[in-house]
Amino acid sequence: MLKGQFLTDRGKVRDHNEDSGGIFFNADQQFLAVIADGMGGHKAGDVASQMTINNIQTNWEEVSGLTTPEEMENWLFETIRSVNKSLFDHAQSHVECQGMGTTIVITICTPDFFTVGHVGDSRCYIANEHGFSQVTEDHSLVNALVKAGQVSKEDAQNHPRKNVVLKAVGTEQQVEPDVQSLEWEHGDRLLLCSDGLTDKLTDEQLSSFVDGNVEMGQAGQQMINLANQLGGEDNISLILIQHDVSPEEGETS
Repeated sequence: MLKGQFLTDRGKVRDHNEDSGGIFFNADQQFLAVIADGMGGHKAGDVASQMTINNIQTNWEEVSGLTTPEEMENWLFETIRSVNKSLFDHAQSHVECQGMGTTIVITICTPDFFTVGHVGDSRCYIANEHGFSQVTEDHSLVNALVKAGQVSKEDAQNHPRKNVVLKAVGTEQQVEPDVQSLEWEHGDRLLLCSDGLTDKLTDEQLSSFVDGNVEMGQAGQQMINLANQLGGEDNISLILIQHDVSPEEGETS
C-alpha cells in the first residue's frame, strides 16, 4: 500500500499561488504524484501549472497496462512532451499567456520501483536505509555553475540567480525531460517539492522532517511553516509518499 500527501501554500509574499499538483490513480489503480511550479507573471503561471496538472490527470486516468520501468519511462517522456506542446501552442494563441511555462516533477510509484521525470528545478528526494538524497538534478543556471566548478554548493544556496531555470515545460516548442526508474522498499519515503521549499530549507533540514516518524501530513505542514518563517517569498508545494504503510496508519489520500 502506498500513502501520499499533497500540500501547497501561497507563502508570505506572493499574492497568488502559481503552483499546482496532485495525486492521481489510473485504470489499474496505479499511483502518480506531480507538482508543477508555474512561471510567466500574474495569471499566466497559474494557467501553465494548472493546464499541466489537468492534462496529466486526464492522460493518466485513461491509461492502463503499464508494468515495466521502460513502459513507465516512455509514458512519462511522451506525456511531458505532449503537455509541453499544448502549453506552447496555448501561449502562441493567447497573448496574455505568451512566455508562460512551468517546472514539473512527476513520479509513478509501484511496489517494486518508482519512475520519476522532471523539467526545471522542482525536485524529488528519497529517504531510505542509505540516507536522504536528491534523485533529480536541477535544470538551473546555478546547478550548471556548480557542475562546472565555478560555484560551490554552499554558495549556490544564496546565489542571486539561483531561480533561473535552463529549461521549462511550455517555453519552447520541444522539451527533453529527464526520466529514470529506481528500486525502493518498505518504509522508504519520497519528497517531491517546488523551489519555494528548497530555497529555504537545506537538505539536512528536509531530511530531519522526511526521515522522522512524524505523520506525513504533519511533517509536510512543519516544512511549509519553517519555509514561511524563513521568509516565504515563493509559493511552497510538496508531496510526501511512503512505501508500504500498514492500513491502520491511514488511507491513501
